[in-house]
Amino acid sequence: MKNRHIVLAITGASGAIYGLRLGMELLRAGSRLSLLISRTGFDVLRHETGLDCRGSEAEIAGFLRGHFHAGEGSLSYYAEDNFFAPVASGSASADAMVLCPCSMGTLSRIASGSSGNLIERCADVVLKERRTLVMVPRETPLNDIHLENMLKLSRMGVRIVPAMPAFYYGPETVDDMVDFVVGKALDSLGIGHSLYRRWGG
Repeated sequence: MKNRHIVLAITGASGAIYGLRLGMELLRAGSRLSLLISRTGFDVLRHETGLDCRGSEAEIAGFLRGHFHAGEGSLSYYAEDNFFAPVASGSASADAMVLCPCSMGTLSRIASGSSGNLIERCADVVLKERRTLVMVPRETPLNDIHLENMLKLSRMGVRIVPAMPAFYYGPETVDDMVDFVVGKALDSLGIGHSLYRRWGG
C-alpha cells in the first residue's frame, strides 16, 4: 500500500544494516518515512556501516535524504530529544512504526511505558492509538527479563520479528540474509516485496 506513513527507528543494537536496508525498501514501496535514530544508534551506524552523520537535526536530515536518495516530502528525520516532532502526538500518529534493530533497553522502556526520548514516546503513541508496531530485536542469548518484556508487548499486539535469518531458500551472501530479515519486517507491515524466495515458491 503506497503513501503510508511509517516511522523507522534505529536503536543501538547491533545490526544497523537491517535498519538501513529496511528504510530503502520502505521508500521504494512508496511509503512516507519518518526516521528516528538514537544516540547509540548513530554510534553503531558509524561502527558497523561507516555511515557517519553528525550535526543539527536539519543537517542530519539532509545527509540522510542524500544517503537514501529521497526527497524532503518522502523522508523526515527528527532528533531523539525533539518532543515537538509530529510523531510525538497521537493526533499525528503514523500508520505504523518499526524498530529495526531494537535494543533490549529500548524494548524494556517501551514495555514499561517509559518515554525518555522520541523513539520511546512515538512507540507509546502507536500503542495507545492501536496502530501497527513491529520490533526487530537483536540480542543473544536472551534472559528472562528480555523474554518477559517481549511476551508483554506481544500480548499488546506488537509484532516481534527477531533478526533470525533462515537458510531454507539457499542464501549465498550476507545481503541475502539481511534481506530475509528485512522481508519478514515488511511482511509484518503488510508491504509486498520480493526480497527472498518463499517456501514452496
